[in-house]
Amino acid sequence: METTTKLVNDLLSRMTLEEKVAQLGSVQARHLLENGQFSREKARELLKNGIGQITRAAGGTGMEPEKVAELVNEIQKFLREETRLGIPAMIHEECLSGFTAWGTTAFPQAIGMASTFEPEVIQKMTSVIGKQLRAVGAHQGLSPVLDIPRDPRWGRTEETFGEDPYLVSQMASAYIKGLQGEDFESGIIATAKHFPAYGISEGGRNLAPARVSERELREIFLFPFEVVVRETRVGSVMNAYHEIDGIPCAASQLFLTKILREEWGFEGLVVSDYGAIRMLENFHYVADSAQEAAIKALEAGIDIELPNIDCYGEPLLEAVRKGLISEEVINESVRRMLRAKLLLGLREREKIEISLQEAKKALDSPEDRELSREIARKSIVLLKNDGVLPLKKDSGTIAVIGPNANSTRNLHGDYSYTAHVASEEDAVETISVLEGIKNKVSANTKVLYAQGCDLLDTSCDGFQEALELAEQSEVIIAVMGENSGLFKNSISGEGSDRVDLDLPGVQRELLQALKETGKPIVLVLVNGRPLSITWEKDNVSAILETWYPGEEGGNAIADVLFGDYNPGGKLPISFPRSVGQIPVYYNRKPSSFSEYINTDTQALFPFGHGLSYTEFSYSDLKITPSQVNSLEEVKISFKVKNTGSRVGDEVVQLYIHDRVASVERPVKELKGFKRLTLQPGEEKEVIFTLFPEQLAFYDEFMRLIVEPGVFEVMIGSSSEDIRLSGEFEVAKEKVLTKYRKFSSEVIVSRKVG
Repeated sequence: METTTKLVNDLLSRMTLEEKVAQLGSVQARHLLENGQFSREKARELLKNGIGQITRAAGGTGMEPEKVAELVNEIQKFLREETRLGIPAMIHEECLSGFTAWGTTAFPQAIGMASTFEPEVIQKMTSVIGKQLRAVGAHQGLSPVLDIPRDPRWGRTEETFGEDPYLVSQMASAYIKGLQGEDFESGIIATAKHFPAYGISEGGRNLAPARVSERELREIFLFPFEVVVRETRVGSVMNAYHEIDGIPCAASQLFLTKILREEWGFEGLVVSDYGAIRMLENFHYVADSAQEAAIKALEAGIDIELPNIDCYGEPLLEAVRKGLISEEVINESVRRMLRAKLLLGLREREKIEISLQEAKKALDSPEDRELSREIARKSIVLLKNDGVLPLKKDSGTIAVIGPNANSTRNLHGDYSYTAHVASEEDAVETISVLEGIKNKVSANTKVLYAQGCDLLDTSCDGFQEALELAEQSEVIIAVMGENSGLFKNSISGEGSDRVDLDLPGVQRELLQALKETGKPIVLVLVNGRPLSITWEKDNVSAILETWYPGEEGGNAIADVLFGDYNPGGKLPISFPRSVGQIPVYYNRKPSSFSEYINTDTQALFPFGHGLSYTEFSYSDLKITPSQVNSLEEVKISFKVKNTGSRVGDEVVQLYIHDRVASVERPVKELKGFKRLTLQPGEEKEVIFTLFPEQLAFYDEFMRLIVEPGVFEVMIGSSSEDIRLSGEFEVAKEKVLTKYRKFSSEVIVSRKVG
């Protein structure tokens, strides 16, 4: 660290003001191209003083990996040889559900990752993503998303890990650990975003204000960010676009400096969301010029402007020259930028130059595809099953119907390259649901296909063909839902917000027509947000929630449909009965449960819900000790047994409820979970260690406190399906002022089955 600090200070002392400010900016890689080739003339114009970051050399150019590596080598060579100080650039890319570039592995969307309830497999996934990024010369990934959605009409719900702060913190921590690796010299800087509380925008509208109290802000929406800053050494944080109580997050010294750096000790880079600094002038109207926007953002704590030099260019230079902002403010952010580059190993030439051959070999290997399929299988949630699933592979005739049945494009989330560029052509080989089914069934099984209707088109012209095929079949597999993309090019995704949560277009009408055939219907949902499918729940035989399952989605869905894989995913977000119930989330306060005149306030499918092709029993709950002071750990043990005839996965969930507190507390809060695989008849013991700090909340005076009192323990298969319950008592009060334990620990031991 001392050597790094010395090198940073030495470099800083030799930099001109123009060179310093250049380190706080970025240039899009495509702006350095001429006829698809690196242009030294453009580089001499845009990179003459060096540069902080290069924006999306792969994702922003559409090049194949060898070409990307070649471009990156040219850019770094130019910076090394033709700028005064020879400082290399940091290159960032998007990587939410895989490296967002041509030919890279497309994993399931984030909401599907969360449905696995298995942080370990997500860490394995992001270690693969990190290797792919490094192979083409990238250093920073603009993921993961730590937003907690409370209104699923918001198009970016699919990018999140769901509604619960504890689950989000665990999945995000695993994501970051896998991406960053053991050290930054071989890993990728992760970016926790969007800071903070971006997922509760007014009316579910992207960019809209967030209405949130300080207590809820800290306990729910800041919590995952605090965990990853304190426990995973996350290298970067990105601001949110919106405002909270009139202050845009991009101009908030409270969030970006006081809480993030001074309170939590964050030492990494704060990067702007794309265009967020200019939006202080032209969207929020809290600055009257690009210069004032630059001053507000930099003084608030944003180090780097993405994706282009704009406000942090000449407007910022002129502000320093006029004495409107101190050069020392500039210096502090430059120090962070230089430190990051040194930690990434960018002072060593061999860490910068990329092998063109290795770049091609690193992307979407057979092993990576198999991992994508594994995660897709684990992400699938069986919402309902009246016994029709699993299907027999030697069925006579199966009708596969629906707008998502034969689509490969629609299996991708909004930040996969295929969906991100709104392409009709897959950027990576993708298996449709129809193809997956055909791959799975016997040679004697006839698979009939009809689209039936489009996703959004209100035409019913395709109904007749679908009905004719359905009449010939033994079972109907209806593959319906949404598609994903950006800014109203699709039904969900960034900038694609909805006013309802019904199946879009005439898909429900098609289902109603299919129901009249009397044939069993399996509804396979391919979508990005929880839908209000009350009618569907009552009128189909089985429902699979598959989210956007990625490149191997068709095979993964077929694995589950035909019983080669027993579904074990659980919902990371509640499904409302109707849009009028929103917000519906499991950890509400007791006073939130008063009923409407025509419905109650319960979710259609609750958080943590997910069925299996087997059954599990819970027994022998033990809580020790039964009374603790505010410093003692609590051991919570119980047994889980597979009482069915199939191997299966169960996600055991630990919930806590503070029965009486000085402020109203949620009816239950997730404090631990573990995914288990159990053979038929097999039994395992699960032991959670709950730490007293996990019981803390902010009291009337905003003290973080563990209060004395009785705490109810609930062990469940979902937030509503509670199998075991008990209690323990905390005898003493404790006000927390220092670092605390955020996560429970869990041990699983095998028992005789």
